[in-house]
Amino acid sequence: MSLTLRNRLSLTCVVAGMLSIIASIGIWFFFKADEAAHAERFGIFVGLWAPTFIGLACWLSMQHTRSKA
Repeated sequence: MSLTLRNRLSLTCVVAGMLSIIASIGIWFFFKADEAAHAERFGIFVGLWAPTFIGLACWLSMQHTRSKA
């Protein structure tokens, strides 16, 4: 995998992690009141994606750094 592709994937994963956090908060706030329990569970589910994306971004960044050295 090329260095620039790895760098772009790392940045994409960071952005995806941030969007996951924003989407989680949005889902939790904007679901209908009669579906509050579902909104809470779905918001937590989407929020759990953030550490995965950010962890993947860190791993890709470390691979990028090792390849440069």
